Amino acid sequence: MPDHLHMLLAFPHDREMKKTVTDWKSMLARKAGLGWQRDFFDHRTRNHENWEEKAEYIRQNPVRAGLIDRPENWRFVWEPSLGGPARSALPV
Repeated sequence: MPDHLHMLLAFPHDREMKKTVTDWKSMLARKAGLGWQRDFFDHRTRNHENWEEKAEYIRQNPVRAGLIDRPENWRFVWEPSLGGPARSALPV
């Protein structure tokens, strides 16, 4: 999406999510010249079905916004199951 980001991430139990996301946002802001909003919204998934439901919501987001006609046409996505590098225009 042009104005926000969705991700599905898994964190080790010994890592604090807020610090990890904050550090990642800082690094990406420096490298790509991005400005971020101050905080983030997290939602913990509880099971495989919930994970798939959230993944499909993310895939459909640019379709709902009228930016593309099919999720596979969105070039700013990377899914490990698809293999290959992330399809992104960000200079990282």
